[in-house]
Amino acid sequence: MDETDASIESAPLPTDKTLRARKNVVIQFGRFAAINLKMAKIIRKEWR
Repeated sequence: MDETDASIESAPLPTDKTLRARKNVVIQFGRFAAINLKMAKIIRKEWR
């Protein structure tokens, strides 16, 4: 358990900009839409 605690303590923390982006509903919706479009594109290629 000591190794786990040490690795957690040494992990980098997100910046303020990253935290704001994670909390912003508009940005999250855009990311959600982009991922869904990518998946739809892949699925469409498989069906041809």
